[in-house]
Amino acid sequence: MMLINRRHTLGLFGAAAGSLILPRGLRAQGQRREITIAVQKITNNNTLDIWYEQSNVGERVFFPNLWEGLILRDWMGNQGPVPGLATEWKRLDDKTIELKLRQGVRFHNGDELTAEDVVFSFSNERLFAGTEPAGGKTLYEADFKPQSAKELPASVPGIARRLWPALRGVEAVDRYTVRFHNATPDVTLEGRLYAFGSQIASKRAWDEAATYADWAAKPVTTGPYRVEEFRPDVSLTLVAFDDYWGGRPPLARIRFVEVPEVASRVNGLLSGEYDFACDLPPDQIATIQAAPGLEVQSSTIWNHRISVFNKQNEILADPLVRRAFTHSIDRKAIVDALWGGQTAIPAGMQFDSFKTSDMFVEGWTVPEYNPELARDLLKQAGYKGDAIPYRLLNNYYTNQTPTAQILVEMWKQVGLNVEIQMKENWAQIHDPEGVKGVRDWSASNNINDPITPLITQFGPNGEAQQKRDFWNDEVNRLSVVMETSTSHADRKKAITRLLEICEREDPAYTVLHQNAVFTGMKSELNWKAAPAFAMDFRAANWSV
Repeated sequence: MMLINRRHTLGLFGAAAGSLILPRGLRAQGQRREITIAVQKITNNNTLDIWYEQSNVGERVFFPNLWEGLILRDWMGNQGPVPGLATEWKRLDDKTIELKLRQGVRFHNGDELTAEDVVFSFSNERLFAGTEPAGGKTLYEADFKPQSAKELPASVPGIARRLWPALRGVEAVDRYTVRFHNATPDVTLEGRLYAFGSQIASKRAWDEAATYADWAAKPVTTGPYRVEEFRPDVSLTLVAFDDYWGGRPPLARIRFVEVPEVASRVNGLLSGEYDFACDLPPDQIATIQAAPGLEVQSSTIWNHRISVFNKQNEILADPLVRRAFTHSIDRKAIVDALWGGQTAIPAGMQFDSFKTSDMFVEGWTVPEYNPELARDLLKQAGYKGDAIPYRLLNNYYTNQTPTAQILVEMWKQVGLNVEIQMKENWAQIHDPEGVKGVRDWSASNNINDPITPLITQFGPNGEAQQKRDFWNDEVNRLSVVMETSTSHADRKKAITRLLEICEREDPAYTVLHQNAVFTGMKSELNWKAAPAFAMDFRAANWSV
């Protein structure tokens, strides 16, 4: 839902075109505008590969402007499937789906999209590195060691099997028809096709690239904008691709600039240096709204903020201690204090969209705030007050640092000794050296089914298990049920049990609150924020 209504101010364009002194960005490419967007972070891994860059910040710059899949996500609507590079699709059986490609689609290098590019996009060379379609087995980065500069980063095969655990391969039936063949039944194949990762790349562009790094810095895709320049940790510039199958893009150029500090993003917006400022905390809304010509777009999104536990930690190995963590958090206090009540506390790792397929577990809640219970659990565990590290990034997530400070104080109130360790990047967060304890994360509903995020993030090939934060044999068995069963009753029973294990019996995480995005912008821009991190700059969502 929209929390703050937009203001439509188009006065700048009320005069006759001939009487206007056009802003610099309107002079190029048939008077199309150029925009600058200030973000906290552009990418985490310094590439533009959707498989290597599975992140919230990646979603913002990748979709729907650069990367496209056979089935697209309805970013501005209910987040469900809509035709994309495929115009239609049908199930041939429980393991097979056939899709008809949209004819005449051009890649940024001028090539026409054909079945060959789709087959390549789901190949061993691009994704799977020879891994077998077998659910329930965890693939670790250490299992893959690139032997050349063209081979995939070590993490990619495991990520690929996270989203496509049982895909055997893609068949080119003819130039414009493809079939996806799964090793097992899967009721979520359509969802997997529009989830983060299953977008299509040009085979020829991959073949011509000298190294993976060269390709990943400027992937050739089909989106309305193409990569003009990528300067890791500095900026990403996308330029209009006028042969786009969906029509002429409305902007000449989109420039994302990395501005880590909130104050700098706000000041740049106030001064006119930036057209958009993203990742704003709610306490900045009033400042921006009070400025002439500015507004704030905001929305709760299909993403939950969570805290994750590491079971390798000798103290956290005891589930009683982890349970104490979950019961010592006053989530409403955090939402009220840091978010002005403008977000919600969800029913655990669930999203309302699950209700459309009757996969929402009614009556389930996050662990109750009960300090006395938390203290009793610590007493049962024999916890002696030893320090537990909390690896923390500086506001990668909106309000991350103040949330961490509040959490540490809440944990202290029940006797938990948690020490913040500030880190610079995700590599340091996941560094196996030293003692791990608690860390921050978020969980997104990328498929309209509870397989995301619980299975894709905490199942056998979820990042939590691949990074050795969490493991549980029953979770892995139930994950296979979720991935392969066609019985609604069996899947509903499995997800109910998974919630019980991961949030109560052997906590892998605890949900804090639903996430929300707040984006400051110039009011003259007729643009609407999606209920997602993604920013849509296609023609249907832009008009000045």
